[in-house]
Amino acid sequence: MNVLFVASEMAPFAKTGGLADVMAALPAHLVRAGHDARVVMPLYDTVDTKKATFEAVMDLDVRLGAHRYQTKIFRVGKAPPVYFVHCPALYARGRLYTSDADEHRRFLALSFAALQLCQRLDFAPDVIHAHDWQASLLPMLVKTLFAKDPRFARTRTLLTIHNLMYQGSFPVEVGPDTNLGAVSHLFHQDLMKAGRLNFLLQGILYADGVSTVSPTYAREIQGETYGGGLDGFLRARSATVVGILNGVDYDEWSPESDRHIPHRYSASQLAGKERDKEHLLTVLGLPYVPGVPVFGIVSRLVGQKGFKLLDPAMFDLLRRHGFQLVVLGSGEPQLEDLFSRLQRAFPRQVCFYQGFKNDLAHLIEAGSDMFLMPSVYEPCGLNQLYSLRYGTVPVVHATGGLADTVKQWSPRTGTGNGFAFEHHDEAGLRWAIEAALTTYRDPKQWQRIIQNGMAEDFSWGTQCKLYELVYQRLTASQRH
Repeated sequence: MNVLFVASEMAPFAKTGGLADVMAALPAHLVRAGHDARVVMPLYDTVDTKKATFEAVMDLDVRLGAHRYQTKIFRVGKAPPVYFVHCPALYARGRLYTSDADEHRRFLALSFAALQLCQRLDFAPDVIHAHDWQASLLPMLVKTLFAKDPRFARTRTLLTIHNLMYQGSFPVEVGPDTNLGAVSHLFHQDLMKAGRLNFLLQGILYADGVSTVSPTYAREIQGETYGGGLDGFLRARSATVVGILNGVDYDEWSPESDRHIPHRYSASQLAGKERDKEHLLTVLGLPYVPGVPVFGIVSRLVGQKGFKLLDPAMFDLLRRHGFQLVVLGSGEPQLEDLFSRLQRAFPRQVCFYQGFKNDLAHLIEAGSDMFLMPSVYEPCGLNQLYSLRYGTVPVVHATGGLADTVKQWSPRTGTGNGFAFEHHDEAGLRWAIEAALTTYRDPKQWQRIIQNGMAEDFSWGTQCKLYELVYQRLTASQRH
């Protein structure tokens, strides 16, 4: 099967979130399964071009309304080949995303370049897999401007939504830049009358299939609370909306082989985990006391992640229970201030490392006893999956992918792999943390919950098969 991926991020070249990890893993696994998968993404000026061989393959002239862009296409690798769209006028901004007036054209150019690239390569995709609003006009383009090209006659489109809150909503005046003026009736007319074009909505309306990154999130976005105003459109095509969890690259995230941690360990040989805990605390300047549990946090510090629940609850919990807390992250000033205040109030219990450091992220996963993720909503989440593999018990709000992967511990049956609170409020947070602390004090129960988590399999090999089934269903059906 020929699969074309179009996305704004791919690790290790450009990353702000989970999308980049999906793009690094899913196409590669499809190639290993015998498919011809290819990737198209922007060549941002932040991409380190010294870390790979960038081969110039062609020039493309991309026209968007009255605007014309001369682009050069570079290819990296072969399994899969990644095609970079080089256009400094659009992608030399010092960051991946902007609030600039031409933000819509930056990613319209990506979509047009991807389709023109297929024409020049004589590549006929069975499936075009578009990701987020940045690629969500591709289904419309395939069904209109490129409909007469035989290369796309059998092409089906899948739109994956990684976070519904980012929709690509622009003033209606950008319409001419889409080159879709002749079929402008296909844009949502009520929204146009209100003066807006919503790129993600157009993808939802015209893609042959819609997926998101966990089964629970697929249901949540069809409700008003998490639907971002698009829930009605998703409900209208509910039968074609699926949720597939992101996978984990266990070559990178596994305590048996992790090159970032000093002491490796496994489910059958856990001694290294306690030594990693001691090393973590020593590195961060906290005292190591056997038997004192450590909570870890590695996160962007933004409202979605739910850390406002910790103020003032975490002050009281630390005072009463004496555990330790290590935090790695940066983001909104008020949340950075919260963790700075916690560190000042409890200098022997709390360390806040502001910023990001990959080695420390791995060490926190390995050296912590519990991992805290109180997200308001979480489309998939990856850190809880890493935590399970590292024997670090997740404590989470039961939403999105967290609800799908973290199952509440039951001492009666010995089942479950973590602690999940249903109601996103201070009482729920306190209940989950105190339940985890109580269980930690029972070594037999704690060992069982660790073993349950480490036995889970969220590998990309497993998740890739689910995407293959979606592709097969799409290509077996007539375009709607």
